[in-house]
Amino acid sequence: MCADASDPLVIRSLEFLGGMASPDGWRPEPQLPEIAFAGRSNVGKSSLLNRLVGRKKLARVSNTPGRTREINFFKVNDAFVLADLPGYGYARISKEQRTAWKPLIEGYLRRSSQLRGIVHLLDARHEPTIDDRRMLDFVAELGLPTIVVLTKMDKLTTPRAAQRLIAIPADLEVDPAQVIGFSAVTGAGRDDLAAAIETLLAQPSWKEATA
Repeated sequence: MCADASDPLVIRSLEFLGGMASPDGWRPEPQLPEIAFAGRSNVGKSSLLNRLVGRKKLARVSNTPGRTREINFFKVNDAFVLADLPGYGYARISKEQRTAWKPLIEGYLRRSSQLRGIVHLLDARHEPTIDDRRMLDFVAELGLPTIVVLTKMDKLTTPRAAQRLIAIPADLEVDPAQVIGFSAVTGAGRDDLAAAIETLLAQPSWKEATA
């Protein structure tokens, strides 16, 4: 089967590298550019990753939000790495677990020398939560390039979806050009996200840019 010439991100190979369970634990050698994915536990991150790479089971879609407790790394095309961060903000997760994840996520974002940017997922149907705002504030403080993806757009009417693409960037005070509407069900927004990731990958590490 020939690759689609219009696809901005043709997936030729995928490899699960492993999971990072603690701030000082194992992680892949930072030799390739990395893109991180973050969002609330029930925001649809696994479904987005699976749609992005055209696989059904790259990232496990769980009926129990908050189950993933590690940063999972996937090597794509032997060229770059996707880092799937644990979902945050799930009420049924214990306070101890939430406390443990904060240094894991923040430590990874602060120290990853090959990190090119972060894809931050928000549920288009709802207002950003306190946890969402804290994450955005944190990555803004770092100066980390950020793509904001509004998930589950297929669950909104067309007028409502268009309205959310205006209202959420205004509320968060982010550039609307940073915001992409996405549906894992229909695939809407997949190529826009892929193109944005390719643009991030072409940039130097954010640490170099802010040094």
